[in-house]
Parts: sequence; structure tokens; C-alpha cells
Amino acid sequence: MKMRRLSILMALLSLLIGVFAGCQPQFQPGAYVDDIGREVTIDKVPQRIVSHVPSITETLFALGLEEKVVGVSDYCNYPEEVGLKPKVGNYFDPSVEKIVELEPDLVLTDGHSQSINQLDSLGIKYMVIQPADIDGIFKGIELLGKVTGTEKAAEKLVGDMQKAMASVSDRVEGAPKVKVLYIFDATDLNNPWTAGPGSFADSLITMAGGDNIAAMAEGPWIQFSIEVIVDADPDILIIDTIMGTAVVDPVELEAHPAWRETTAVKQGRIGTVNGDLVNRTGPRIVQGLEELARIIHPELFK
Repeated sequence: MKMRRLSILMALLSLLIGVFAGCQPQFQPGAYVDDIGREVTIDKVPQRIVSHVPSITETLFALGLEEKVVGVSDYCNYPEEVGLKPKVGNYFDPSVEKIVELEPDLVLTDGHSQSINQLDSLGIKYMVIQPADIDGIFKGIELLGKVTGTEKAAEKLVGDMQKAMASVSDRVEGAPKVKVLYIFDATDLNNPWTAGPGSFADSLITMAGGDNIAAMAEGPWIQFSIEVIVDADPDILIIDTIMGTAVVDPVELEAHPAWRETTAVKQGRIGTVNGDLVNRTGPRIVQGLEELARIIHPELFK
């Protein structure tokens, strides 16, 4: 009888400890190191956040922080509610004056805007979230969770993303590799821009069971001559779309004498994908992977 009472008491104690722990604030004040090695001291949970980077803005909304986002860039367009937020200018050169007017206690950037550096002298804290790879995306989300007091939500978001990506990887495992050319810009049909090593498009193509013909190029975004493309003979062409419009109409490729020589055009294997899903380092990159996998291996997603 005593043992039973002791077991019940221990169970209740464990339950109380768990409840107490769950009620503890997720935020811990202190110095946080951002993606370029800067130490940023965050003393309290930010209440007014400005993000001029679309992927970071999407992450903040995914973490349930929409009420604390007081400013975004002209390029931030997802989710739809973002359109109601005050704008601070374009992504590459946001207006420091507009940012200051919004009185933020934290500004989030990816380090590509030099104007943001002026915030230091104005006493406004900013953090750089600049993932270099898929794992870096997860770490960036976790860091945002820590500094905004949404650590548990961030952990769940990362866990869900990892599971979804693993599901796609498992599905394409063992499937024959298919040669892919990702077309980022084809203003010049004879010298289109494509995605090479270091780009997220390249990583996702590999994860989706594709063989990027630009994988051995000299940079993440490079131009390939039509001669190189015809020689590589891609099985599939994937065209980036911006605001729902493809950077090149597939009909133009089909009408071009050199492009017509590729297996992809001959077999009509030309797909389109929303560039925001592939190139933004936020939660929707999982959707980008899934869409690429469906284009590259449609037989596995029937």
C-alpha cells in the first residue's frame, strides 16, 4: 500500500514538474551569435520587428509573430497578410529612415544590404540570418525562435520540415538519376542563367533525385551557352517563375533550333516551379523540394 502511494506521489510530482517546466518562459536574455559571427545582446523579447528579407518574414509569420512584425520590404509577399504591413523599401536597399520611424527593437536582415549597417550607429539592434545550406535554414529558424521567445514553435516547425524533406528523399531513393537544367533567366536564349553549386536550387534538385547538369559550374548562378546545354543534353528543363510568370515561355524553347535538339524539348519534359519556393530560405522551401521531385520523378507521385 505504501509503495502504491509512493508511486502515485512520484507520478504527481513528475506531472507538476512537467507543467511547471512548460510554463517557464522560452526566452533567455543574453548574447546571441548571428550567421556572420556578430554577437547581438537581446535583453527582452522583441515586440517590434522589422524584416526586409522575404524568407525571414515568412518564417516570422510561420512562428506566429505576425502581430510583432511592424515593417517589411516591398518584396515580402507571403503570406497574404504581409501586404497589410508598412513597407520599408526594397530588399537590396531598404530605407533606413523608414525603419527608424517604425521604432523597432529588432531588425532582421540577411547581410546583403549595406544600408542596414547604419543601424549600429543609431542604436538599433539587428541580426543577420544568412543560411548557406539546408541545415543552415533549420539553424536560422531555431535562432529566430530563441530570440523571439518562440523556441518551441521553431523546434516544431523545423521538425515538420525535416520530416517532409525526409519523406521526399525516401520516395526518390533508388530512382534513376535524371539530367536536369534549372533555368533562372533566359532573356538571352543562347546564354541562359542557371543554378550551380552553392545555390539552393542545386541542393534541392539533388535531393529530388535529379542530376543538375550545372553541378560542376564555378558558382551558384552562372550563364551556360546553348552549345554547352545541347552537349549536356538535359532530360528535363525546369523553368523558374516569378509572380506566376515563367522567365521564358516553353514555346520559345520549342521553336528555337538549338533547344529543339535537347531530349527535354523533344519529349516535352518542361516543367515550371515557383522560384520563391526554391530560392527563399524559409519554411516553404519544403514545398519547393516536393514540386521539383514531382517534376523530376512524376512516376513516383501518381
